Parts: sequence; structure tokens; C-alpha cells
Amino acid sequence: MNWIRGGAIAGVIGPAGFTAGWIVAACRQHGLAFSAPQISGLAADNARDPWLMISAFLLLGGCAIGFGAALRAALGGRAAGPAPWLTELAGVLTIAAGLLRRDHLLLAAGPESWHNQAHNLISAGVYVLLIAVPLLLARRLRHDRRWNGLSGLLVAAAVAAAALLAALYAEPNGSWAATLQRIGISLPLAAIVAVAFRLILLSGTTGLTVSARLTGPPDRQYGAG
Repeated sequence: MNWIRGGAIAGVIGPAGFTAGWIVAACRQHGLAFSAPQISGLAADNARDPWLMISAFLLLGGCAIGFGAALRAALGGRAAGPAPWLTELAGVLTIAAGLLRRDHLLLAAGPESWHNQAHNLISAGVYVLLIAVPLLLARRLRHDRRWNGLSGLLVAAAVAAAALLAALYAEPNGSWAATLQRIGISLPLAAIVAVAFRLILLSGTTGLTVSARLTGPPDRQYGAG
């Protein structure tokens, strides 16, 4: 198995493990509705088994770094554009968000610790990247037949995520806040998984490890404008 294929597999494992992590963690909060806590709160000190959510953050971040590197190689290095390295940046920030935890399981008024404030800032950066990366990938892949059909999915996921996360920030303490956050994060992650699956197929069927052979500049390879 070449390393690009390994990075693509990481692009599936990270989001899948992260999603499974917050689902299980939310189910384990005794006396609290499944839809009540936001994802970050599941890693707080007063959450049950916070290590579960912390591990999910670390898994997602580490896999994002590996997937970003594989994607950059598969799309031709510099020709890949900014999406792969922004994916890696999102991975680094996700790890930081998992280590710099919120103070409480549920959002609470009052003083916040420095790491809670840092977590909030970092999370905002991750949200921006979750919207930017699919849009940039869609632009890069739209004329490449090997990635046919993914551009529309990426754009739709990014636009929907932007609307949901904007609604979350408009009313962070609302009864639907956690649900908006979960869906707003899951949609772009699902789109990224679709890209990772396609990369697995491309690297597996061709057996290639040289990035330029997996894809090339669209206008040269297929005559698209």
C-alpha cells in the first residue's frame, strides 16, 4: 500500500472516529439529553469519560494532517492549491482544541479559564477551515474527470455548514445549538470523506505513488477551460 493510499484511508478514519466519539460520549452523559451538550463540552472536566472526546479530537487532527499531505501529493504538489495545507492546519488546530478544553459540559455564564477562551478561538478557526477547504477543493477538482461529481457535493456541504454554524453563533445557548453544531461539523467532514474514498480508489486502481499521475492540471489533461 503506497503512502498516498494510507493518507486517504486516514481521511476516512479520522472523521468516522470523531463522529463515533461524540455520539458515544453524548450517550454516556447520565441525566442529560443526548442533544444537550455541544461536542467540545464532552471533553470538559465534569463530563463523563472526557478522555473519549479528547481522543476523538486527537484522532481527527492527526488523520487530517496525514490526509492533507496525501492530498497535496495526489493533486500535484503546488498545483494542488491551498486546500491540502489548510487541511493540515485544520488538523493541528483540532489537536489543540482537544487539549485546550472547555471548563464545563454545558455552556455556563461567568468567568472562563484561559484554556476555555483559547479553545473557543481555535474552534472558530476550525469552523472557518471546515467551510473553506471544501470550497477550495471544489474549485481545484471541478474540471478533472477523475474527481467527477465531487465539486457539487463539496460546495453544498460548505454552504450548508456555513448557514448552520452562523445560526449557532447567533444563539449559542439555544435549545438547538448542539444539534446545529453537530450537523454543521458533520456535513463538511462527510464531504471530505467522499474525497478520501475517491483518492483510495484512484491510488488503488492505478497503483501509483507519483502524484502527477493521479491527476494533472485540468486544462492540460482534459482540455477544460
